[in-house]
Amino acid sequence: MSKIKTKRIGIDITRAYRLLLGALLLGNCTSALWSDELTGEQLEARLKGIRADMPITSVQASPVAGVYTVDLANGSQLHVTSDGKYLFSGDLYEVQEEGFVNIAERGRSVKRVELLAQVSTEDMVIFPASQPRKTTITVFTDVDCGYCRKLHKEVPALNEMGIEVRYLAFPRAGIGEGSYDKMVSTWCSKDARKTLTNAKNGKTIPSLTCDNPVADQYELGQLFGVSGTPAIIFEDGSLVPGYVPAEELSKRLGL
Repeated sequence: MSKIKTKRIGIDITRAYRLLLGALLLGNCTSALWSDELTGEQLEARLKGIRADMPITSVQASPVAGVYTVDLANGSQLHVTSDGKYLFSGDLYEVQEEGFVNIAERGRSVKRVELLAQVSTEDMVIFPASQPRKTTITVFTDVDCGYCRKLHKEVPALNEMGIEVRYLAFPRAGIGEGSYDKMVSTWCSKDARKTLTNAKNGKTIPSLTCDNPVADQYELGQLFGVSGTPAIIFEDGSLVPGYVPAEELSKRLGL
């Protein structure tokens, strides 16, 4: 089986935010230390110089003049002023006549598409469309999640609408807990679709083990910003958290 290679982030991100923010705002910053305008590379070097263990993956200019976006390895973002003096967290929204557009989420959607492209369909549990396929959804799921079970009962209806459902594992309790073991057994079974359905129906499934992608998919979900299940990813990378009835899901997909 192919596996997604992700790096565990052994750092308390919230604590790191506070420490880095404190260092930026309360540090002894002289005029020699800060220039009026820094490039993205200079800002990244400056931040890493203050907190070497911050998992910064890139620092890029944002649509807002004088503000740069700091991407972190866990999928979160910070923003820093171009003089390097102020750091803040939160999504950027563009104000348009028709409403507010979440620029940060738009960027995350692009990254999700890129990451999903690296996942082999052989590592997914797929319920193919029973009609000509119109689109696919990728669902991070947990076999013991009540709303995951509710959504799973609507998979046949989704398949009839031409929607292929691709499951990835996201044991909410974490690696090594009961749900994780069940999901490993599911992914290791000869008929994963049947085993997944049995597990979601509360039936006892055979305990199995093999080389499997469950832990990697769990970490991928964290990179995607998944905090609960089900978490539904559309082909454009947008994320829909929680249970959505089949008919409503079809409308959101534009079918």
